[in-house]
Amino acid sequence: MIKFYQTGTFTVGNRLLAEDQRSVQADMHRTNSLNSGHRACQGCGEALGARYAIDAAMVATGNQLIAVNATGCLEVFSTPYPETSWQIPWIHSLFGNAAAVATGVAAAQRALGRNNVRVIAQGGDGGTTDIGFGCLSGMFERNDDVLYICYDNEAYMNTGVQRSSATPPAARTATTPAVGPSPGNVFGTGKYVPRIAMAHRISYVATASVSNLRDLERKVKYAMGIHGARYIHIFVPCPLGWGSASEDTIKIARLAVETGLFPLFEAQDGEVTASTPIRHKVPVTEYLKLQKRYAHLFGNPPDVGRIARIQMMADRNIDEFGLLQ
Repeated sequence: MIKFYQTGTFTVGNRLLAEDQRSVQADMHRTNSLNSGHRACQGCGEALGARYAIDAAMVATGNQLIAVNATGCLEVFSTPYPETSWQIPWIHSLFGNAAAVATGVAAAQRALGRNNVRVIAQGGDGGTTDIGFGCLSGMFERNDDVLYICYDNEAYMNTGVQRSSATPPAARTATTPAVGPSPGNVFGTGKYVPRIAMAHRISYVATASVSNLRDLERKVKYAMGIHGARYIHIFVPCPLGWGSASEDTIKIARLAVETGLFPLFEAQDGEVTASTPIRHKVPVTEYLKLQKRYAHLFGNPPDVGRIARIQMMADRNIDEFGLLQ
């Protein structure tokens, strides 16, 4: 019998399994669509998320894939002109119009009779939840045949770690400094795009994390197997912007899930259809303490009131999505 701890790694452990049971990243024939040589920071969650997602999409489409990329970290570190780390047809759009450009690419493929060629749009939370939000909503409303992937590192990391509408409460950024009576980002702001995508009643919405490779790959493969507008929101820690150790990226991503702060779920036609239970409930302090962007919460004395509010957010997610089963 093969046990989970033997197959929990991305490479060697998976090779104890039959080929059809292995993760894409454990397969020596994976495309490496985002190849080595890019300029991402050590431990970059976005680089991992993009590699995992696009390699899985390539498998699902038989390598018939075009990617449209918004301006942002992923674009900057992967394509320092005149070089590129992308091994697929890849288009750089403006900060705010990746969804619109991808819609046009998909329409062009249909006009050319290339119905087997699929299209992905991708961007960070700034280019998705803020600058590109109008184009994204239009793509959803028209039900365009595009999978949009948001790599969420919870701020504008490429331009200096400014707050975005995905920045969580109390987090320190360049525009929400740790000063004053309520340091860090204020409570009660921002938006949760997976729920907004569900409100458009598109065919598929999912959240994923770089800490759960098989879940991420499965969701991308499923999304590429259907048509219409689809949206996947991937949690990708940023060591530079979050002030965390580069070797802790996967650990932090896993803690975000296990605390309930980032629930993993799927939805179809506006209704939640599945969620991923957490193994055991972890207090949010274990997640927060690993990041300097929350260091001001743990001074002398600690800010127990605001920590408790963050814990309440996690508890609400656990109840809403049924994460403790």
